[in-house]
Amino acid sequence: MGQKLQTLDYIIFLVYFVIVAGYGYWIYNRKKSKEASTTDFFLAEGSLTWWAIGASLIASNISAEQFVGMSGSGFKMGLAISTYEWMAALTLIIVAVFFIPIYLKNKIHTMPQFLTHRYNETVSMIMAVFWLLLYVVVNLTSILFLGALAVSTISGINFWVCMVSLAVFAIFITLGGMKVIGYTDVIQVFFLILGGLATTYLAMTLVAEQFNADGVIGGFKILVDRAPDHFHMIFDQSNPNYGDLPGLTILIGGMWIVNLNYWGCNQYITQRALGADLPTARNGLLFAAFLKLLMPLIVVFPGIAAYVLHQEGQFQTEMLSNGELNPDNAYPVLLNLLPTGLKGLSFAALTAAIVASLAGKANSISTIFTLDIYHKYINKEADERTQVRIGRYVVLVAMVVAVLISDMLGIDKKGGFQFIQEYTGFVSPGIFAVFILGFFWKRANSNGALAAIIGGFVLSILFKFIPSWGVDLSFLEGMGFATLNPTTGIFEIAFLDRMGFVFLICVLLMVVLADRKESPKALAVDTSMFKPTPGFTMGAMAVCVILTALYTIFW
Repeated sequence: MGQKLQTLDYIIFLVYFVIVAGYGYWIYNRKKSKEASTTDFFLAEGSLTWWAIGASLIASNISAEQFVGMSGSGFKMGLAISTYEWMAALTLIIVAVFFIPIYLKNKIHTMPQFLTHRYNETVSMIMAVFWLLLYVVVNLTSILFLGALAVSTISGINFWVCMVSLAVFAIFITLGGMKVIGYTDVIQVFFLILGGLATTYLAMTLVAEQFNADGVIGGFKILVDRAPDHFHMIFDQSNPNYGDLPGLTILIGGMWIVNLNYWGCNQYITQRALGADLPTARNGLLFAAFLKLLMPLIVVFPGIAAYVLHQEGQFQTEMLSNGELNPDNAYPVLLNLLPTGLKGLSFAALTAAIVASLAGKANSISTIFTLDIYHKYINKEADERTQVRIGRYVVLVAMVVAVLISDMLGIDKKGGFQFIQEYTGFVSPGIFAVFILGFFWKRANSNGALAAIIGGFVLSILFKFIPSWGVDLSFLEGMGFATLNPTTGIFEIAFLDRMGFVFLICVLLMVVLADRKESPKALAVDTSMFKPTPGFTMGAMAVCVILTALYTIFW
C-alpha cells in the first residue's frame, strides 16, 4: 500500500478545513444579529438557493458508507449497485413533483408534524421516538464509525482520535444551524466530487497501465473486457449476488420503497427543501438528481477497477482484513496510491462527505427532538431562543452518544452499507405506506397508520427470521422471490422483495381499517399543485432519457 499522508497532504487538508470553517463562521455571523429563530436554525427558511439545496442533499447523502461500502460493493458485484444512485435520481424528480408541494402547502417542517396533521398525536409521537433512535443508534453511529475507520486507515492516525475529531468538526458546523450546513455543503460537494474524480482517474489510469492501454477511456474499455460480469444492472437467479439485488425488483419492486421512503419521507433529507418556496425546492431536487447520475463514477467505478487489478495479482495483501478478502478495503487502497497533494485533496473529499452527513443527521435529530418532543410535551411555553438552545444541546448529546456506542454494534462485521439498509428496512415499508396513503387517500385514518407502523415492523422481523425457524421457502425460488444462502444452506427472501411484501400488506391493513367516509384530517390536494415549470420539466425529461440509456446499455 502507498505511503500515509505527507506534509503537503496535511497542508491541503488544513486549507480545506479553514475554508469550510471560515465560510461557515461568516455565514453564521451574517445572521447572528437576528433574533434566534427555530425556522432559521432548523430549516434556514427562505435563505437557501436551489443550488445550495441540491448540493446539501448530496453532501448529506454521500458519506463513508458510499465511498467505502458502495466501492466495496462495486468490487464484489459491479455496476449493479449503482441502482441505488440512479434510481434515486428518478425518485428525486417524483418527490419534487408530488411530495414537496404537499409539505409546503401544509407548512410541514418535520415528518412527525405531518403525522400529527394527517393522523394524530399518538402516531406522531411513536414515529418521533423511533426516528430519534434510528438516526442516533443506526445512522449517526454507523457514519461516524465507518468514517473514522476510513480516515484512520488512510492517515495512520489513531481510530478514536479520528472519531472524536470528526464528531467535533461536525458539531462545529451543525451548531450554526441549517443555513450554515446548507451553504458549507456547497464547498463540501465541490471537494467531494473533485477528490472523488481524482481517485477514479487514478484507478482507470492504473488499469490502463496494467494492460498497456491509453488513458482513462482505454482503462474503461479494459474494465468492460476483463470483468463483463461486473457491467450488468439486472441480475438473474444464477448470479451469486441475486439476494442483494433480486432482478427486476430494482425497477418495479422494493427498490422504490427504499428510495421513496428515504428521499420523500425522511426528515434528514426533506428538511433541506422545507424552508424554501416550491420552485426553489423543486430546482434544488432536480440539481441533486443530476448529481446523483454522476455518483457511480465516483463511488462504484473505483471498486470495479480494484477488482480487475486484484484479479491481476495486485493488492493481494492490502485487500485482506483478518486474513480474509474484504471488498470494503478497495477505496482506501486506491486512495493511498494517489501522489502526494492529490491524496490530500481526496482525503479532504472523503472527510467532507463524512462531516456533511454527520452535520445533516445531527441537525435532523435536533429538529425532531426540539420541535416534536420538547416543545410539544416538555416545555410548551419555550420561546424561540430557548428552543434553539435546546436544539444545540441535543446536537452535542447525540454526537457523544454516537461516539460511545459506535464500537458496540458490530458495524465492522456486518458492513456499514448493509447495516444501515437492513435496520432501516425493518420499518420503512410501514412508514412509506402511512405517508403515501396519507398524501393521496382521504379515507386513511390513525388506526390504519398504527397498524401499518407496528405491523410492518413485526412482519419485517417475521419474514427475516422465518427461514431460520425451519420454514422451507424453496417454493418461492421458482417465482424469483427466494434464493439459497450458501452460508446457511437455507432459502431466504431477498431483502428488497421482503420490503415489497411488507409494504403491500401494510397498505392492505390501512385499507381494511379505513373510514367509510373521508377523514376530517384528509389533506386538501389540488392537482394544480403538481404542475411543474417548463424548465423543470425539460430537466426531468433529460434525467429520464439518461437513465433509460444507462439501463439499456448495461442491462
